[in-house]
Amino acid sequence: MRSVLVLAGEGPYFKNSTYYHGTMFDRGATYPLASEYSTHPLSGLRLTDLRYHDSTGVHPLLRPKRGAVPHLTSYTLESILLAAQRPFEVFDLLDVWELQRDPAGRHDVVFLSTTFICDNRTLGRALAWIGERFGGATVVLGGQYSNLKFDRIMHQYPDVDIIVRGDGEAAIPLLLRALDDGGDLDEVPNLVVRTGPGTYRQTAFHYIDLEEHPSPGFGTLQRTVVPYESMRGCPFSCRFCSFPMASPKWRYKSAGKIAADWARYREVNGARHIRAMDSTFTVPPRRMRELLDLLPAVDVTWEAYTRANVLTGRDTVQQFADAHCATLSIGFESMSPKSLDLMHKQVRAEHNRTAHEALSDGPVKYRCSFMVGYPGEAPEDYELTHDFLTSEYTGHFMLSVFSMTDETMPVWQDAERLGIRVDDFEDPDSGWDHVGMDSTTARKLHRRTLDEVRLRNDRAVLLLWQSDYHTPLVPGLSVKENLWAEKLVERLGMLPVDVADPRDRVDAAVALLGSLQRLGVRASNPALDGWPGEMA
Repeated sequence: MRSVLVLAGEGPYFKNSTYYHGTMFDRGATYPLASEYSTHPLSGLRLTDLRYHDSTGVHPLLRPKRGAVPHLTSYTLESILLAAQRPFEVFDLLDVWELQRDPAGRHDVVFLSTTFICDNRTLGRALAWIGERFGGATVVLGGQYSNLKFDRIMHQYPDVDIIVRGDGEAAIPLLLRALDDGGDLDEVPNLVVRTGPGTYRQTAFHYIDLEEHPSPGFGTLQRTVVPYESMRGCPFSCRFCSFPMASPKWRYKSAGKIAADWARYREVNGARHIRAMDSTFTVPPRRMRELLDLLPAVDVTWEAYTRANVLTGRDTVQQFADAHCATLSIGFESMSPKSLDLMHKQVRAEHNRTAHEALSDGPVKYRCSFMVGYPGEAPEDYELTHDFLTSEYTGHFMLSVFSMTDETMPVWQDAERLGIRVDDFEDPDSGWDHVGMDSTTARKLHRRTLDEVRLRNDRAVLLLWQSDYHTPLVPGLSVKENLWAEKLVERLGMLPVDVADPRDRVDAAVALLGSLQRLGVRASNPALDGWPGEMA
């Protein structure tokens, strides 16, 4: 029986942000406050020195959580291989990009998930890593990128033997059995099989019935947090998203099946929290209404992605809270009607504002994402988003410069109309322009907004560095108090770029540490012995 190595996880695009270069968030939050001002006890302060105190003792404020929650693709493949009673090892793609460790065992088959790989160069890096360590193994690809780019991949990468397109639940066990026994791969659905250099054949394509097919299961293995998929495909057609193209047939599980799955994970696997990973969990509306009736009886909290126009008022948000919803993620994308139309978002700026008003200071945590530089967007269009974030927005937000890296986005079909041009197709984000702006302008606007929000808006908190750490930062504090703690940590961490003079920087740090101390957070470092702000 062949052993399988599963490579799944995020692409290298999510690892770091240049926004933090030269700050205390740089180099894993170990950069000192003001090393050039060595005579002051605070000069060597690092964010890792921050501690909070509760009834059980003193604890680090920043508690790394890397690897704490596996990705949906990892869980799905793990479930398939467990059911097939197949020996396997799951290996995080982050370790492929960082080259910090190698898999524990030797394997005959390597499964590479391309769900979070969205460009040819990154795929090449992953395949080179496989070739160096598992030469001679059967290499099988699956996931969104290879679904869409299978022809190019089979022509360019001779080491790729098979691509699984679409659903893998039925195909993967049959594929492994055929590889073990020398069986006929033509009997396995959803395959692209190499027949020679640059040549291949495809087998019959088949969709599984999500309602009838068992959801992922893990025997009696304990899983405190479970990623969950309630649908495949998407009913919407945003021009920056390739989900609908990768899985053209939109299918979804019933409310009853979802509630039963979550109850099973709670009772059998000890789940306490479900991460619904669908691009939009809250559609269709009828299913969502049924879920809001069923989920109060299921003793798990959950988080999900939604669209702004679902959240019509505080009563709706309260219904989500009553159903144990802990967090909602919403792609506002822009506050410009023109930009939203270009994106074909099918949500208006008024919907975004209504959703924000309904969520603000409410019982459900939320994070809203925005972008700058979408093809066709001009600086004056983006100004509406900037003003909203700096003056009105409260809570967690994310802001990104539009990325041209994903080769499968429908917006490429608009390239001529919107004047999209990239300097280097092997590195599309190194430089681009369109009829609205160029990448240099977009980056300047991005930094301007983040800087102004940090310094001017006490209640809007950039969600970026927090993804590496357990939250809430201070268990026992309210959501509002923890947001303020994050804002203070962000302002403290950014002092090396915000305040040039090291003496002024230390003075600013003293004030910020005083505010953190009122939340029960202090600095603990042998270098701070005798300083009034040290942890008792």
